[in-house]
Amino acid sequence: MTQASVSGDFTYAGSGVDIDAGERAVTLMRSAVERTRRPEVVGGLGGFAGLFALDTTRYRRPLIASSTDGVGTKIALARQLDRHDTVGIDLVAMVVDDLVACGAEPLFLQDYVAVGKVVPERVAAIVTGIAAGCEQAGASLVGGETAEHGDLMDADEYDLAATAVGVVEADAVLGPERVRDGDVVVAMASSGFHSNGYSLVRRVVSAAGLDLTAIPAGLDRPLGEVLLEPTRIYALDCLALVGELGVDGVHAFAHITGGGLAGNTARVVPEGLEAVLDRGTWALPAAVSLLEEHGVPREESERAFNCGVGMVAVVAPEAAETAVRLLTDRGVPAWVAGTVGVGETGARLVGSYR
Repeated sequence: MTQASVSGDFTYAGSGVDIDAGERAVTLMRSAVERTRRPEVVGGLGGFAGLFALDTTRYRRPLIASSTDGVGTKIALARQLDRHDTVGIDLVAMVVDDLVACGAEPLFLQDYVAVGKVVPERVAAIVTGIAAGCEQAGASLVGGETAEHGDLMDADEYDLAATAVGVVEADAVLGPERVRDGDVVVAMASSGFHSNGYSLVRRVVSAAGLDLTAIPAGLDRPLGEVLLEPTRIYALDCLALVGELGVDGVHAFAHITGGGLAGNTARVVPEGLEAVLDRGTWALPAAVSLLEEHGVPREESERAFNCGVGMVAVVAPEAAETAVRLLTDRGVPAWVAGTVGVGETGARLVGSYR
């Protein structure tokens, strides 16, 4: 083998890493990232670390909160439909709405994008979605990493993860310690499946031969669009609720992700109490009904999917009416879904869907 052929084989580009494409992706995403900038951000995109000047004079005893998550196999549908501008919103929702569950205000986020091949326009679409989610959450996107793994992933394959950081006063942390007998559970509508249950969704779609470009009975748009609907971000709405009612009025939030409505609500109910949630207060989404028609048992739907409720607030009974009104005025459909009382199950669903 000649020296020329050796040098031609052993280059970074020849190994599947295109530095020039990565730099072009950064150029394409820069304006979207800059729109997320909060005044506390120090420096710009491109540094080795993101800097954030937390003004500690604003707080009595600040606690830093953090959350890490990904999007999961919803990405497989994005690849199948070749639409990549919404999964970034899903990514942000997964982490910031976990933060706000304890009452924390999201401050900033960093992402990690692993790809088989850097296609600048696709990476820019993904990160533009992340930036859009950060804007919805009031958080800055202070940096991240794009890694090209050409020898480990297919060219169109990618995966996403992110960590968000927030802050909450130590005496304002929300959770089961605040929940009391007689509290009311206010449900907030989901925008769809959000980012959970997609391994089951994809299996049913494949087994039933459902056409992602068709509009099944009961839906008002193609199935693929319904399944890629980005996750609703509740962070600012929840913070507005706490700002209006205080911690005497708002006792806990539960982000409804994997495990379903009962499973996640149970995480904020203390021992000796239970939340009883009435299915009759809302309608099962048509897309969930479609999957049940193709074989998913109701019990499994309620464990794998949010079934129409993406977040719940546990509030004092006298605050329930105000909470529903405030959320509705902010564009988040909300309603009283149940109550907290003495019991042993943590949380359970009763009745039938409307």
